[in-house]
Amino acid sequence: MSPNVKQITDVIELLPEKEQKLIYELIIRLLPDDIATKEDIIDIEQARDEYNRGETVSIEDII
Repeated sequence: MSPNVKQITDVIELLPEKEQKLIYELIIRLLPDDIATKEDIIDIEQARDEYNRGETVSIEDII
């Protein structure tokens, strides 16, 4: 059974502050830089809908 976020947070808060900062820095390094926003998700869904309706142009047609 995998721990949930609350359990992980509880364990981290038990550590000395110096180790908490180290874990925070490690987690930040592991997070992706390009997290999609709500607007990004809407744009992606619209693009998929356009593609499914055949409203897109292939790269071969552009070149």
